[in-house]
Amino acid sequence: MIVHDINPIAFSIGSFHVRWYGFMYLASFVVGWALGRWRAARSKGQWPKSEVDDLLTCAMVGVILGGRLGYVLFYDLSIYIEHPSEILRLWNGGMSFHGGLLGVLAAFWYFARNRGLPFLAVSDFVAPLVPPGIFLGRLGNFINGELWGSTTDLPWGVLFPGAGPLPRHPSQLYEATLEGILLFALVWAYSAKPRKVGAVSGLFATGYAVARFAVEFVRVPDPQLGYLAFGWLTMGQTLCIPLFLVGMWLLLRREA
Repeated sequence: MIVHDINPIAFSIGSFHVRWYGFMYLASFVVGWALGRWRAARSKGQWPKSEVDDLLTCAMVGVILGGRLGYVLFYDLSIYIEHPSEILRLWNGGMSFHGGLLGVLAAFWYFARNRGLPFLAVSDFVAPLVPPGIFLGRLGNFINGELWGSTTDLPWGVLFPGAGPLPRHPSQLYEATLEGILLFALVWAYSAKPRKVGAVSGLFATGYAVARFAVEFVRVPDPQLGYLAFGWLTMGQTLCIPLFLVGMWLLLRREA
């Protein structure tokens, strides 16, 4: 058994606290930017580095706004209606991947429309850059001691503060491994060769949906929602179903 005793505050300057959760989001954007510039340098002029900077700036705004609003709307709307100021407290956690994805897609649409580029070409370029950010975000969840799993007697079970006396699955680390490391390896390798437009995005969407759906079986659902159906279906799994279907459609469709 492992006892979770990580301080969520990385360091403090007077009364100003820098939390690991926020630092992980910042690091994810830096890593995404660096990988994006690397891909741009090897795109044979198709993606100028200045375009990558603008695109990732749009994506950063989209993921923050979409991720926060998605969590508010999908997971805890009544609480935020009662306490609207809590919406701005990002450092306390509460970001939805699916909401962030919608925000990023909106940013892609805006960028593609203003640059005269195909929407799926933009998403194909960015898709391999996303899993490292997911990895870092899930590490932030683990450090925060949130989104833990169900109880377990496995030797790597973690005793989280506020989660009761029994060790639990470190579901955040499962997601970091599957949605971050493994998905990155798959999508990055797949994108190394020319693919039909939308295929790289499709692999990312399908891979994420499968990984997230699987981990949800050992992840405790948000207490305000619980299980939505069948005694096991969670909100995260529900939102993964359309993502999986869209991903499969992108992978299997004929190129236009």
